[in-house]
Amino acid sequence: MNETKTFDNKASSRGIHFNTGNGPSLLPVSIDHPEYVALLDPDAAFWSLIQKDKLGEALCNESTFMQQFLSRRDEFLEEIDALRFGLKPSAVYFNPTDRCNLNCSYCYIPEDMRSDGKTMTPDELIKALGILKEYFKTTVPEGLKPQIIFHGAEPMMAREAVFAGIDAYLDDFRFGVQTNGTLLDDEAIEFLTSRNIGIGLSLDSHLEEICTRTRKTWEGDSVYAHVVRAMNKLKGYANFNVICTVTQENMDKLVEMVDFFHEHEVPICMLNQVRCTRQGARDIKPLDHEMAKYYLKALDRTYELYQKTGRKLVVANFANVLVSVVAPAARRLMCDISPCGGGRCFFALSASGDMFPCSEFVGVERFKGGNLYTDNIDEVLQTEAFRAVTERVVENIDPCKTCAIRHFCGSPCPAEAHEMNGGQNVPGAFCELYEEQVRYALRLIAEGKEDIYLWEDWDADTTTSIDLTSL
Repeated sequence: MNETKTFDNKASSRGIHFNTGNGPSLLPVSIDHPEYVALLDPDAAFWSLIQKDKLGEALCNESTFMQQFLSRRDEFLEEIDALRFGLKPSAVYFNPTDRCNLNCSYCYIPEDMRSDGKTMTPDELIKALGILKEYFKTTVPEGLKPQIIFHGAEPMMAREAVFAGIDAYLDDFRFGVQTNGTLLDDEAIEFLTSRNIGIGLSLDSHLEEICTRTRKTWEGDSVYAHVVRAMNKLKGYANFNVICTVTQENMDKLVEMVDFFHEHEVPICMLNQVRCTRQGARDIKPLDHEMAKYYLKALDRTYELYQKTGRKLVVANFANVLVSVVAPAARRLMCDISPCGGGRCFFALSASGDMFPCSEFVGVERFKGGNLYTDNIDEVLQTEAFRAVTERVVENIDPCKTCAIRHFCGSPCPAEAHEMNGGQNVPGAFCELYEEQVRYALRLIAEGKEDIYLWEDWDADTTTSIDLTSL
């Protein structure tokens, strides 16, 4: 009789070794560096860079390296377990309206919601924030503020409600607004910047023609000029960023996009691979290996620009992969770990008050766990809709469960896996892209360049657990 064993996500990962049956298993991984190879313990997310001619010595049971590693391994396992299973919700992706004035090719929100969906009134939005304020008193340590990201659809279509909510609860939350920029007039910019609200824009190319292939109005018109105007208005404002969604249409222009962002003094950008939760996105998905080639060249370009100007352009999604290697608990985004942050560190809210594990699931009825106005939040987080995401662990996914970088990647994204590949315990997309990012990150560390790719003071609250320099 065949027996299927599954990973218990309430237990520690220690003792589970898929490669040998005992352990720990240290896996040598090439990072395409002339001098160094990486040694990884996948269960503990531990790594070390070893000179190639010292690899045999390092792996000897009696070596100083092995003895130091073994003496601290339980601590590493506890740290990664705490990150994976010990965090509580501290943020909400808050959709104040289902509607959007754009019809982007890859949008994950169903078209009928974006054209005819609900928009919150100021009273409804303020009531929702009040409920969330009380809930976060039970999950967020005293002295820290939970985060509300007004998201979309297009939150500025609910501008009156959003601004009323910000003013009513400015002292209680850290607020951000992710907007397409088309409705961001001078008055709105003044309101947001004077309150130090985070502002995220979206622009897919430095060339209007390419940008308009994926981001356009319902009538097919360009929004390029609106976004560039907003970028120019925000120049010098530290708390803004721009997302570039990478598709077949723009991947070969990523170096030029980095130049454009740097020229416009964008402090942080994201070069996000398109999330393939809907067919429109899958139609323009790049091949992994092709995107990786252009993506790494764009990262190289950020370093070249820093050398010339002394000014960083942080690519936030890569920075998160890099910091997950350097200091796993310091990561800021929770997509690249298993289970991901959806339903665990954050959840998403629709304009009707419906709760989903993540914005990528908005409009997918199976993943609606309840309603903020009528249901208990803790009970919603334990519904089958949420547990399908929070119990999705890499140890149950083939081939990810034997991958050396499984805790630097996390086999994202559960929405993508479900919609694109038909289930939760299957990979999502862009496996090769993640692999190449981790190799690139380890090369940067070998060359002492990692700080240039990370936000300022990224290590302010970190400590060095172990420093192995003999090999």
